[in-house]
Amino acid sequence: MRFTDSTSLEGVTEQSFTCNDVPGVLFTPANATGPRPLIVLGHGGGQHKRAPGVVGPARRLVTAGGFAVVAMDAPGHGDRPQDETLARMAAENRAAMATGAEVAPRLAALHTYVATTSVREWKSVVSAVQTQKNVGEGPVGYRGLSMGCGLGVPFVASDQRVRAAVLGLCGPLGLEADAARISVPVQFLMQWSDRFVPRESALALYDAFASPLKSLHANQGDHGEVPREEMDDALRFFQRHLV
Repeated sequence: MRFTDSTSLEGVTEQSFTCNDVPGVLFTPANATGPRPLIVLGHGGGQHKRAPGVVGPARRLVTAGGFAVVAMDAPGHGDRPQDETLARMAAENRAAMATGAEVAPRLAALHTYVATTSVREWKSVVSAVQTQKNVGEGPVGYRGLSMGCGLGVPFVASDQRVRAAVLGLCGPLGLEADAARISVPVQFLMQWSDRFVPRESALALYDAFASPLKSLHANQGDHGEVPREEMDDALRFFQRHLV
């Protein structure tokens, strides 16, 4: 694991790194020493480790919860090399969305393709991050919506260090078996008028989770209109289950 730069602002230290060619950012309280809980943040499709929807929640989890947070560029995103297969699949998805065609099968195929690499990479990065003195070997949580959920379900299912997960904005195609392996507490978000994930699809994925401690948060609005209050609920959720 190689750190490339470090900045501190308003009580949060941000350290950019590469780990086995995976670029990422580690967010920790300034002058922190471990161990402390670590939250893995998965970004949405077409986004990256420093997208506003990643940095904002990361800083909130650090300042209000004292967590360490790590975010990485998924394959073909951010500072990663372009993947021709992924680029073609993404272009086909955009074309389908523009015409109003069914996109769920295409999104499922894209998530499955990326997850074959990302799950292995994320597990390796978590191991490396937990060797750092400002993190340590504390419990792990995961938060990811949309593509972050499509990649997060197989990650959470395969890594026993993860003890709680906030997921959502995704349907069950290709994820049912992994969801059935998840027994840790789950908070699941859905948007009631999501044009990409029909209600029945989101509810089917929620039903597939084996966790006896799962809750469903259904909000009005479209795919990208998750209320800001959900971040506060996620913070409280992780405080209950990781601290």
